[in-house]
Amino acid sequence: MNTRDKPLAPVNQSDRPRGVVAGLVYVFERVMPDPFVLSIGLTFFVSVIAVAFAPHGSVPVVLASWYSGTFNILGFALQMILILATGYAIADAPIVQRGLRALAAKVQTPTRAALIVFPIVAVAAWLNWGLGLVVGALLSREIARRVKVDFAWLVAGSYSAWSVCNSGLSSSIALSQASHGNALNLVEKATGQVVPLSETVFAPFVFIPTVLVVVVMTAIFIWMHPKQEQVVAFIDTQSGDNTSGAASEADPHARVASSGTSGASLSFAARAENSPLGTVFLLALGVGYLAMTWHTKGFELDINTTILIFLLAGLALQRTPIAYADAIRRAARQTGSMLLQYPVYGGIMGIMTGTGLASMIAKSFVAIATPATLPVLSYLSSLIITLLIPSAGGHWAVQGPFVLPAALSLHASVPRTAMGVAMAENVSNMLQPFWAVPVVAIAGIRIQRVMGYTAVTFVVSLVIYAAALWLIP
Repeated sequence: MNTRDKPLAPVNQSDRPRGVVAGLVYVFERVMPDPFVLSIGLTFFVSVIAVAFAPHGSVPVVLASWYSGTFNILGFALQMILILATGYAIADAPIVQRGLRALAAKVQTPTRAALIVFPIVAVAAWLNWGLGLVVGALLSREIARRVKVDFAWLVAGSYSAWSVCNSGLSSSIALSQASHGNALNLVEKATGQVVPLSETVFAPFVFIPTVLVVVVMTAIFIWMHPKQEQVVAFIDTQSGDNTSGAASEADPHARVASSGTSGASLSFAARAENSPLGTVFLLALGVGYLAMTWHTKGFELDINTTILIFLLAGLALQRTPIAYADAIRRAARQTGSMLLQYPVYGGIMGIMTGTGLASMIAKSFVAIATPATLPVLSYLSSLIITLLIPSAGGHWAVQGPFVLPAALSLHASVPRTAMGVAMAENVSNMLQPFWAVPVVAIAGIRIQRVMGYTAVTFVVSLVIYAAALWLIP
């Protein structure tokens, strides 16, 4: 059942967010349509603007550009889905879940909960945004089972810590610009060069505010925890101890044991599924390739190598081929909206570039921007676009074609301009519930109260990232 089809439960007056937060909750939950529907509306808007104003905005050009853009982005869409799926498979591994339970056992107070959740989820999200989403949701559930904390506050804290993902190693904008031949490597298409991660993710103007957001928001969330009499605690509606439902569904060893079948009488298919030999073979291939490539070309990360690393890590942690396959199947349940939206965003990109609309907008940016102000203008415009296009790759497909030409024309910093877009996504995602959907689904909580807390994260991180773009070299 779609979360939008579920009736909204009444909210007690003592629990209801007030003021600006109440307005935001109302807009997101009752007015804003599903992101897929919103992307269709954006396609219509861009099509109309292109026909009316673009240099080559005839209807046949719009149609042809939309078609080519829709299918040119499919490779990138699969890469983004694999990043989520491989991250999920790592967090789903039994050893990782045991680690999460051990961490949760160390928590006795809300303050300790924040001090554990924020750094762990932030590091996980910085490494892989899919991993961060799942770790945050599962860790929040485990802690809430043991300690009386406001569950919405805790889930919102993990989601706030996750917000740094677009400044990390799985940032689709940073990775696409570092990947030779990537469909969305707009820098390479314009200049023939790629932008290494040392100039984006690891640059001081990105890394410093990322750390600062985690530290500051940890302190603010500790301060924001409701009084004990106002706490809405977690109610476990699932039986069993596995928060993801993974053990009963996917552990082949458990299935074999429960069936009473001895290893000697297993069929060939069952032995092959449960044998670690297939995993070892794939690990040897993957590790061998990485060792060979890094030895000959030096250490580098792009989208494909990032996916490969997390694929190998998940295989190693899940141990057997069937366990890993089952983990990926569970991860696939979270990817439906992405499968729908990425082709639509590709179509928008095709219209903007094919009709000349993107270049026209770039000239407008050049007219009002300077080399110093363009990254900040890119950041501010990205704040708005993210609310409409809440997926990094799709967002970049729309904004990149006019931001980067403006940077090249003005001789502004290309990495700073591109990462201004990415950092704004970190900020606006705190008001955009799209990426919170898998979090609240895994955690088992309604989204309204969560977004009330993350609105505070939006305001604080907005200031921190803007100041970093402007002040840090």
